[in-house]
Amino acid sequence: MDGDNQAFPDRTPGVEEREPTANYLSYTVGLTLAILATIASFIVSQTDLLWPPGIPVGLVVLAFAQVGIHLVFFLHLGSGSDHTNNILALAFGVLIVFLVITGSIWIISNLNENMLPMPME
Repeated sequence: MDGDNQAFPDRTPGVEEREPTANYLSYTVGLTLAILATIASFIVSQTDLLWPPGIPVGLVVLAFAQVGIHLVFFLHLGSGSDHTNNILALAFGVLIVFLVITGSIWIISNLNENMLPMPME
């Protein structure tokens, strides 16, 4: 079997034969945005720029921005029709993680409510 007639070519599903997957500019922009989001989270947590009860909300927003930056610039997850399977796989993974975490918290809180009190010695 020669190199041109491979049964399984060396490219990911959804990537056409001549389609570039990424270039240096997209990786550089992604890296710059990721570094800026990281620096911003340190600034938010270490300074008084935000009202103190709003700091956790600011950090959560920056964390979601960081996840979005990584998905778009490094995992190349877009909204095009060729990325539908990747988006569905990501959504299924997020659902499973959500179910595991919420189920664990539910079980632990239920156990905590039903435990007998510890004797104080």
